Amino acid sequence: MSRRRKSKKRIILEDPIYNSTLVSMLINRILLKGKKSLAQHIFYQAMKNIQESSQQDPIEILKKAVVNATPLVEVKSRRVGGATYQVPVEVKIDRGNTLALRFLIKSARNRPGKNMIIKLGNEILDAYNNTGNSVKKKEEIHKMAEANKAFTTIRF
Repeated sequence: MSRRRKSKKRIILEDPIYNSTLVSMLINRILLKGKKSLAQHIFYQAMKNIQESSQQDPIEILKKAVVNATPLVEVKSRRVGGATYQVPVEVKIDRGNTLALRFLIKSARNRPGKNMIIKLGNEILDAYNNTGNSVKKKEEIHKMAEANKAFTTIRF
């Protein structure tokens, strides 16, 4: 990490179908080995399946799922003296969205089954309903931060 200057934040372009940067970020997280068209196909088919099963706007479901999977606090390691403490820190909005998308994709990949389209759609629906592994991961992070609340006085 450079100490000289802050890195510039890249501008994320909106996706062509839903005109959403959140969708574009999610597609880029699905991406493996540079196959973006395959990642787009997986995502759009998953959204189509969500539309058919829930009869609601899939983008609103995705936004609510991301909000439900977004952690509010996280722990960061801080070394003081010879000891390493896990210090709870509030999560900024951009980092929270990134973590939520990462949790969604990782949980979808770890689901049983072969088809990523179905696994991703089910994970988004589960996160929308406050169930599923991505929301469980968020709750684990919150519990860890709650357990280490005594170290909040140790600042960075």
